[in-house]
Amino acid sequence: MTDDLSFAYHRLKRAAFGLPEVEEGTSYGAPALKVRGKGIAVVKGPDTVAVMVALDEKEMLLEAAAELYFETPHYHGWPAMLVRIRLISDEELAHRLRKAWLLKAPKTLAKKLPAP
Repeated sequence: MTDDLSFAYHRLKRAAFGLPEVEEGTSYGAPALKVRGKGIAVVKGPDTVAVMVALDEKEMLLEAAAELYFETPHYHGWPAMLVRIRLISDEELAHRLRKAWLLKAPKTLAKKLPAP
């Protein structure tokens, strides 16, 4: 991993701490976090990560917090949104990753996740 992506990746890993069976990996060559092989977040650049999100929630977040969340044409209509990793708080990032984890984790595993 190049140093310019390290900050973003370390923030993701720290925010995902405690989520069961989160594994480090790659997605199209970029550093990523997965649960049982399914991606929950990927580093897109030194200042940007993509996090999985339900489409209805994505639209709401894009409107409510445009300073944190955005999309490019590539992500339009896709259940992932881009996050400005240097602006999002630790608490919000952890919340977003928890929700992404719940979207991708098998139901039997998701039942084991303690309440926040």
